[in-house]
Parts: sequence; C-alpha cells; structure tokens
Amino acid sequence: MATNPEPAATADWPSERYGWWVTFTLLVGFTFSFVDRQVLNLLVEPIQADLEISDTQISFLQGFAFVITYVAMSVPIGRLVDRFNRMRIMIIGILVWSSATVGCGLSQTYNQLLAARLGVGAGEAALTPGAWSVLADYFHPDRLARPISVYLMGPYLGAGLAMIAGAQILDWSQTVDSISLPLIGDLKPWQFTFVMVGLPGILIAAAFALLREPKRQGRVGVAVPPWAEVWQYIRSHWRLYAALHLGVPFIVIMLYGLQSWVPTILVRVFEWDLADAGRRYGVVALLTGSAGVFSGPFIARYLREHGRQDATFLVGIFGAAAAMLSLACLPLVASGSVALVFIGCASFSVTLPLALVTTTMQEVTPNAMRGVVNGMYVVTTNVLGLAFGPTLVALCTDYIFADPKSVAMSLAVVALAMGPVAIGLLALGRKPYLKFAH
Repeated sequence: MATNPEPAATADWPSERYGWWVTFTLLVGFTFSFVDRQVLNLLVEPIQADLEISDTQISFLQGFAFVITYVAMSVPIGRLVDRFNRMRIMIIGILVWSSATVGCGLSQTYNQLLAARLGVGAGEAALTPGAWSVLADYFHPDRLARPISVYLMGPYLGAGLAMIAGAQILDWSQTVDSISLPLIGDLKPWQFTFVMVGLPGILIAAAFALLREPKRQGRVGVAVPPWAEVWQYIRSHWRLYAALHLGVPFIVIMLYGLQSWVPTILVRVFEWDLADAGRRYGVVALLTGSAGVFSGPFIARYLREHGRQDATFLVGIFGAAAAMLSLACLPLVASGSVALVFIGCASFSVTLPLALVTTTMQEVTPNAMRGVVNGMYVVTTNVLGLAFGPTLVALCTDYIFADPKSVAMSLAVVALAMGPVAIGLLALGRKPYLKFAH
C-alpha cells in the first residue's frame, strides 16, 4: 500500500460512518451526472433523423462538445477546490449541468444542442475534483480505496441507468409524434427524454447542501502552493504521473468508444429495436462496469499480499489488454447476444484499474495539491478519452470503411490501436510507485 507523503496517520479523522453517508451521496450525484452525460448515446438514431446530421457530427456532441468546457473548467475548478468550500462548488456544478441537460431537451437545432452540451460539460467539471478531495479528508489513506471504488461505480451505474431509463421513456413515447408539457410546449420523444433525466438534479443539489465540509487533513489553513511548486512536484515524479495521467486515458478511449457506440452497433449491425438495445446494454453496462471498478481494489489487495506492491499498475495493464482483445472480437460474432458477452467482458476489464489509480493519486499527492492534480487528471482522461473515443470510431466508420454498418469494426480498430499505448504508459509507473510503497 502506498503511503501519503504527509503524516496522515496522526490526523484527527472524522466519523467513518458519516464518511460513508457522504460517499453514497456523492455516488448518487456522480451516477446522475453520467445519466445526463450518456443518455445522448441512446438517442443517436432519432437525433440524427430529426436534425439530419452525420456520425461525425453526432460524435462531436458525444465527445468534443462536452469535453471543451469540461476540460477548460477542470483545472481552474480544481484550484478553487484547494482553496474554498468544496460542497458549495459541487452544488453549483450540479445545478449548471442539470439545467443544461434540460436545455438539450429544449433544443430545436444542432447549434442549440451543441451549446447545451457545452453547458453540461462546464457543470460536471466541478464534481470529481471536489469529491475526490472530500473523500481523501473523510477516510485515512489505508481505508480510502473502498469508498473511492464505490464512488467510481457512478459512471457505470449512470451509463446503465441512462440506457434503461431512456429506453423506457422511448418505449412509452414511441406511439406519439410529440409530447406537450406545460410552459414548454411540444417536444419530440428524444427531447422529452433529456428533460426527464435533467430534472432530478434539483433534488441532488439539495442533498449535497446537507453534507458537512470536512476538515482538510495534514494542512493548516487554506493556503495553496504556487503553480511553480505544483509543477516541480509533478516533474520530480514524472514517470508516475505519466502513467496515471496518460496511461489511464488511453484505456478510457476504449471505454468511451464502447459506451458511445454499442447501442448503435446493436441497432445497425444486429438490427435490434432501439429501446430493446438500450435496456439490454444498460443492464450489461450497469452490472459489469460496476463489478469491474469494485473488484479492482480486492484484486490489488490479493496481489500485494503476495508481494506485488506495484499491483495498481499490474491490474491496469491486465485490464487494458483484456478490454482490447474483447473489443477486437466484436466484428467476428454473428449475433447481438454473443456481442453483448464480449461487450460485458470489455466493460468489466476496462474499469478494473480506475479506483486504484484514483486512490494512488490521492496517496502520492500532497493535500494542498490534490484539487489541481485531480483536475489535471480529469483533463487528460477527457481530452484523450471522451474527446477521441467516440470520434475516432466515427471517423473510421465515415472515412475509412465508408459504411454505417462497419461501426463494430471501427470500434475494434480503435481498441487495437489504443490498448498497446495504454499498456506501455502504465508500465512506466511501476518502479517509481515502489518508492511510496511499504
């Protein structure tokens, strides 16, 4: 187990029971952030039909439109997290992204939908740096991995619920051309879906308002180090941070490519009904993604007990390789049900190292730098993962294969290109990490 570079063991830690209450509240917020972020992936076909846009244009909404503001805000918000009340920062973010999701549902043109997606990205940038920093002050480093893994189940619970709930709403509304809402007017079924998944943000913000801001462990006051000191610390451990901040994003490219295009693969390639594809993939994503992120710390603990202190990076290397091979098999299968088996294997494998990497980053980073370092991680994972994952698949489909039904082959090509890069970068961190191990 890595040790914090600060004397955390002597700190006066808060109630662990209350810490778990905070953890589950943060999990709810993170889950719904991904519902709002990922429901677009289910609605690709009806949005394309209504707005008459290409795969590349829809992938821009899935990836770059969200990432532009998410990335632009992550490091500045991370800096605010190191200085000000973290709960208030997260509440503002929740209200912004929820309002923007409702705005997606009110959009009548591609440009309006693009602007609303920019707002979703800006709001969601506040959650993760704040949540990781808060959890690291509620739990001793030796006990941090499990709450981090629970919190990181949010994206997979959210992606699954987005598919399942979105499919139910589409099923309910597919017999009508439009739905009329008071004060809003007539909405298409895909627009109504956005409105319904955005509204719960009001209740989530209210729940966050009831949480206590924890005392910052291992530091006096709220002073934060200058940028020069932050960069110096990162440079002095550059191999470790290269593995964490660059290796993982190449895994995330596979993850977001998978999440963005699987419903479309099931519809285009295997000719499933859209609502049925959303429900079945939603269940697979929810169960296997959550199981993977929760299992990673247990596998790493077993490896450490058998002398492998570099377990975080070994689990990451295995996860990248297994996800790559699973996605490479997709074009070879003949049925959607068999494809879901490989999709489930990839969803499990790609999430195995995520909680471990997050925990490791909190452990090796001084408290006063955690917010901004977490923000940097959010930037790299999303610039590479969310921006390029959906778009690389779309570009392969539109410009290399020039066939909409080749989307499974496109996903396989992207996985085979990204997997080896992720493995090589993760391997960089193994030896530097041992300096923090005991």
